[in-house]
Amino acid sequence: MSALRSLFKQTFIYGLATVLPRMLSFLLVPLYTTEGVLSSVAEYGQVSVIFSYFVVFNVILAYGMETAFFRFFNKQKDQEAVLSTSAISLVISSVLFVCIALYFQDPIAKFIDIPSKYINLVIWILLLDALVIIPFAWLRATERPMRYAIIKIVNVAINLGLNIFFLLALPSVVSEESLFKAIYRPDFEISYIFIANLVASAFTFILLLGFYSKIRFKFDKQLWKQMFRYAFPVLVAGVAFSINETFDRILLDRLLPADIAETEIGMYSACYKIALFMTLFATAYRLGIEPFFFSHSKTENPQDNYARILEFFVAFGSIILLGVVVFADALKPLIVRSEAYWEAMWIVPIILLANFCLGIYHNLSVWYKITDRTKFGAYISIIGALITLVINFVFIETYSYKASAVATLIAYAVMMLLSYVLGRKYYPVPYNLKKIGLYMSLSILLSFLSFYRFRGDYMAGISMLIVFLMVVFFLEKQQLKQLLKN
Repeated sequence: MSALRSLFKQTFIYGLATVLPRMLSFLLVPLYTTEGVLSSVAEYGQVSVIFSYFVVFNVILAYGMETAFFRFFNKQKDQEAVLSTSAISLVISSVLFVCIALYFQDPIAKFIDIPSKYINLVIWILLLDALVIIPFAWLRATERPMRYAIIKIVNVAINLGLNIFFLLALPSVVSEESLFKAIYRPDFEISYIFIANLVASAFTFILLLGFYSKIRFKFDKQLWKQMFRYAFPVLVAGVAFSINETFDRILLDRLLPADIAETEIGMYSACYKIALFMTLFATAYRLGIEPFFFSHSKTENPQDNYARILEFFVAFGSIILLGVVVFADALKPLIVRSEAYWEAMWIVPIILLANFCLGIYHNLSVWYKITDRTKFGAYISIIGALITLVINFVFIETYSYKASAVATLIAYAVMMLLSYVLGRKYYPVPYNLKKIGLYMSLSILLSFLSFYRFRGDYMAGISMLIVFLMVVFFLEKQQLKQLLKN
């Protein structure tokens, strides 16, 4: 129980580090979807496509080194060597990337059909984000969650503040004599979004710059080879995951008719954000459990703790799934301000459930990380990516973003099941399948009934939520009492 208390403490702080910044950035969605801020739904669609490429290149520039760092930092006696080698590796690769990307920025812009003025800003943001990967990982590995949380919050506060200044305040204060006239450009909204992101990333890098003064800058070639062998499957899995997570926007942009593509993407991306509550919970949990998995892998019977961790995750995740679905229509005007986007609300339960499955998959992934079989993580993610690509290619032209939402759900559900089946063979964990199955099946059934059958009937929806909460409390009351008592 003490191990679980430690986990929940770190997960709570990492939750603050994840939830509070994302709640701040969450305000960007109503900002962008307010009429008059961006010129159209299509313009928000263009921003969403660019951020989709962000996700892909962030994974490539990290190339699994963060996960390798955690594994070897807990495994090697010489932790300084792990720290120095991984940091130097990422610095060198990031600088090389910038040199190549700046040289070829015009061909890249033409190939992916994004204006080169945005590409230039994106390149520098990607560099700065890559340079803080190991410093942030070091804060997590050395259990300094408060500093991690503060820096994350400051980053997004700057990003949010500059977005509000550029998109709301600046146009209203500009005049012929205004000092702000020099920095104001009409029809420059998308550039302002990425300038705000660049300034926030630069400030974060400055806050973490002291990390580089503490390492000894000694590169261990043999250690790097071992780390890269461990990291490469994580890279492959990460690229495949980014395809599952964001490539649907790129495919929608490519496969739908040009006159409707960006509008469809704008509606899809805006309503997708309503599922952020599940993403926040799953991300906070993952940030807490990843160091926990490695640090407790050599304790007596760690599988028992891993089983209970998943049980708690499914219980809380099921409550979030049902709760957000019941109140989805009440939340939508707060998050997605313009009715022009609401046509895509159909996807909300689908995306919530998809992210729930993804969270369970991350919990189940302990087996291949602990046993150094990261290649299986790559195989599973590749299968998920192939499912995503096939369903999108076959059905986008007919069903548009609905096909993308269903593809995401099927891909993550298959990945979850595959990880469980393979984990039973290589690293058996005594999961309580009856209780987990009950929570999942009941929450899914009630969620889909609430949204697709009783949508708008809050009496029915709230009644379903209360019934489910009573079921969870009855089955978990002893565990909850023990945790609260401790």
